Amino acid sequence: MLHDHCLRPSAAARLLVALGFLALALSFSVRAVLGLVMPVWQAELGWTRGFIAGGASTALVTMAAATPFAGAAVDRWGARPLLAGGLAAIAAASAAVAAMDGPLVFLLAFGVVAALGFAAVGTNVVGTAIAQAWTTGRGLATGIGTAGATAGQLALVPAAAVMVAAGAWRAAFAALAVGALALAVLSLLLVRDHRPASSRPSPRAGVAPSLPADLGFLLGRPAFHLLFWSFAFCGFTTTGVIETHLLPFAAFCGFPPLPSAAAYGILSAVNLAGMVAAGWLSDRIHRPALLGGIYVARALAFAVLLAMPPDIAWLYVFAVLFGLFDYSTVPVTISLVASHLGMRRLGLASGLVSAGHALGGAAGAFAGGRLFDLFAGYAEIWSASLALALLAGLLSFALRHTREVPESASRMGRRAACAVRTVMD
Repeated sequence: MLHDHCLRPSAAARLLVALGFLALALSFSVRAVLGLVMPVWQAELGWTRGFIAGGASTALVTMAAATPFAGAAVDRWGARPLLAGGLAAIAAASAAVAAMDGPLVFLLAFGVVAALGFAAVGTNVVGTAIAQAWTTGRGLATGIGTAGATAGQLALVPAAAVMVAAGAWRAAFAALAVGALALAVLSLLLVRDHRPASSRPSPRAGVAPSLPADLGFLLGRPAFHLLFWSFAFCGFTTTGVIETHLLPFAAFCGFPPLPSAAAYGILSAVNLAGMVAAGWLSDRIHRPALLGGIYVARALAFAVLLAMPPDIAWLYVFAVLFGLFDYSTVPVTISLVASHLGMRRLGLASGLVSAGHALGGAAGAFAGGRLFDLFAGYAEIWSASLALALLAGLLSFALRHTREVPESASRMGRRAACAVRTVMD
């Protein structure tokens, strides 16, 4: 009897994990391809590396402004309109970049339209939706779903690299546009609302939820500030620096495009394993220590990059080391947001924290391009990233260890039984 009761919601929850995985795979691949085409645009279009990095930075600033609203929208309307609308925006922007003939189109399409899509199809949106659908095993489910942020790049980025190497970067963006549009339709048709009843607005409630009150609640919590700033430094060292500048750095070192893209693919593969493992561990061990340890290990990976000789084999070594501790912060951070700041405001809280990640990423993308133009090298940005990763680790260690409080004993019991049944099926 319990099995029959749990089967339908468990199937819907698993489908949400799968669709979230695919949506993030495509969204993050579009972002990664920008780094791949940067040297090509320098040669073909005459754009400076600083200008192209500035376009990436513009997109991250737009994401930072939009992400809290996307998070609040998940709390209010669920994930379906965000995933479908965001993927449609990414499709439109990718098509515009494929057909562009000047810098203004690039700035508007990638820096605004695509950025709004990236905010709607973000790890915070997917992670919040999964956290609302799962109770027991939430960390593992979140780790699997958000791992799409890197897993899709195993196939898409190398495929785009082949097209870019053949001089067909416009075709690469056009193909991504078609894929995003198809996935937008699937999301509109298949994603269901998994929000718990307590998270849904009720016209009969005595006091309507207030955004200013929720913001005041979050800003008054030390845990929010620790999570916000550690995740902002995370964005600087990952989205801003590595996603935007690793492939241009490889080109600067004289490494061929295809082997460099293969190294990025290895980083993504290891990243996938790191995210799933971190999600699994977040259900089982001291999460602040886990998050802090990830940041410290990431700092050590930057030390390897600083000392790297001009040998592409070392790029592969870095890819493995950094990949383990790249986006593995995401499921742990979402788990800490849920337990320290509450489920009712989970979308808003994770959106604000992710906005910090985007702002950090914008700073990293801009700083990397600017420092390269000033010093004709990358040592300065790698050193800054190492220091900020260590600081993020210290902030994470300052979080207190706590467990989530169940909404009610009976609800927890039913959800736990369903989650266990899901894992066993």
